[in-house]
Parts: sequence; structure tokens; C-alpha cells
Amino acid sequence: MDGKKHRKEIVILETLNEADGPLSGSEIMALIPDGGGDLSERTIRLYLQRLDEEGLTEARGKHGRIITEKGRAALDAPRVIRRVGYMSAKIDRMTFAMDFDLPLRRGTVVINTVIVEKEAFRSRLPDIITVFEKGYAMGTLVNLLKPGERVGTIVVPPGHVGFCTVCSVTLNGVLLKHGIPTRSLFSGLLQLENGQASRFVELISYDGTSIDPLQLFIRGKMTDYLGAIRNGCGRIGAGFREIPEESYDLARDLAKKLETVGLGAFLKIGRPSRELLNVPVHEGTCGAIVIGGLNPSAILEETGVPVQHYALSGYMEYTRMFHYSEMPGRL
Repeated sequence: MDGKKHRKEIVILETLNEADGPLSGSEIMALIPDGGGDLSERTIRLYLQRLDEEGLTEARGKHGRIITEKGRAALDAPRVIRRVGYMSAKIDRMTFAMDFDLPLRRGTVVINTVIVEKEAFRSRLPDIITVFEKGYAMGTLVNLLKPGERVGTIVVPPGHVGFCTVCSVTLNGVLLKHGIPTRSLFSGLLQLENGQASRFVELISYDGTSIDPLQLFIRGKMTDYLGAIRNGCGRIGAGFREIPEESYDLARDLAKKLETVGLGAFLKIGRPSRELLNVPVHEGTCGAIVIGGLNPSAILEETGVPVQHYALSGYMEYTRMFHYSEMPGRL
């Protein structure tokens, strides 16, 4: 399992290893960062057949494949170049590359994309809109892509819609443009009680994964957005950041300005060198919590609607995005 020849098998095995159950070829493609790159669903199926033959994966009927103990051992071999930390590196790259200009309100922002059957999306739209109304989404701006339209490597198939939301990494990018470096440490599930964030119940480090943690939480049906929008008690996705303590006032000011242009803000920001919701921070830094950009799509997964999630799917011009309340008329 070493060398360039088997690099794609390693990608597939790592995706299965981080999943909480069997995955189909299409689910694997959706979970691989960058939409699978040059890995099509058909190509993934061919690789899976080979991995089955080698005893590294095992078919579980119509539910898909799981990784075997032999497959995990192959990933643990010293000669395998692991992709752990891929998400952290991708966040840094996209933070630097986006070029949104806050004073001018133009340029690109980082987005997430969800591919879902159009009529199924329409049927869940009232709940999705409520997520935004309750403030449990990253900002207020969205876009709806039609069949054939593309973002990054993702193309919307016939009969489907591409639901684009603001990614929380956009906040990192704006802070960086104003001289504030941001460390994205964790993604987690935030427990809400009476509409207020009380504590993290799950945390996954970006340095320890090659898949966006929020995708795993959503697909595993670990979120509870239905509870959050109905009675204020539930579990939502959120990210944990650190910023230098010297930037505390400027960061708060920039976040407020971002909120006014629909791009979201900090859910909470802690005082210098003090823990935030029981999460400790490094000396000389402030902890900050941001809402997960994929959160509105969690409603779809919770109600049994098949979806494909693409975190950090690409960039979109700010001027192409519109207020979430316009979705019914644009669908």
C-alpha cells in the first residue's frame, strides 16, 4: 500500500476509516475533500472491488462498504503517507486565497455546498429558513445552483439543486486581511439549552482528520436542529478558533461589520487566556466560537432526505449571494 500507485486506495480507506458506518461509492465521493478530485463514482466502485479482493474492505449489502482490520493495519503502516491534517491545511489555503473586501463589499467568499433533490429541498425549506431565523446558521446569505451549474469540481445533476451557504472560514479570511491570524482548532457539537449555548458535547481536531468533522456529525445524525428550532434545546455544529489577545477588540469590531453584510459573526468570543464553554485556550489567546456553515442542511439529514455535503466546496462572488428569505421565490 505504498507509492503513488495506491494513493487513491489510501484516500478511500481513510474515508471509510473515519466514517461511522458503511458507505456507498457516492457517499465516499461526497466525503472526500474537493469533491473527490478526479475520483468519479464509477472509479471508486472499481477501487472498492480491488480493495475487497485484498481483504481491506468488506461489502455490507446495499449499505455499502466498511474498512476491515486488515485495512486499518494498512493505514497504520509507517510507509503510508497519511492525509491527517488535510482539513487544517485546506482551511489555511482557502483563508489566504479568498479576496473579499469588507469595506467595498465585493470579492470572493468561501462557501459550502449541498446537493439535494429539488422537490425534497422544497418540502424542507420552511425548517431550513427557521434555522436562519433563529440565528443558528453562518450569516444570512445563500445561493441556489441549478442543474448543470458548477462550484469547484461539483456539478449539480438533473432534478437537483445546489444549496450554497457561507463557510465559517470566510470569517478567518476577513480577519487575516486585517492582520489577525486565526487558528481553527476544533469542530464540535454545541449543546443548546433554552436557545443558549451551554457546552460542547463532541470535539474533533482539524489536525486529526482529512474530512470536515461537521460532515461526519451531520451524516451520523448526531445533530438536533429540529429540537433547536422548536424549543431551543438541541445540538448544533460549531467551530472553535483562537486569535491573539491583542486583536480582541478589532476582531469583535470586524465580526459585527461582517454580520451587517450577511456573512455571520462569532457566536461567542472569550476573554484573553480564559477558557470558553469549558474549552481551555493557549496563554495569550482568546477563544472564539463560530456557527458551522453546513448547519442548515442538517435538517435534511435529520428528516431522512438524501444529501451530499461538500464542506469548503469553493469560492463564490459575494454579489451572487442573496438573503435566505428569497429562497422560496428563486427555487
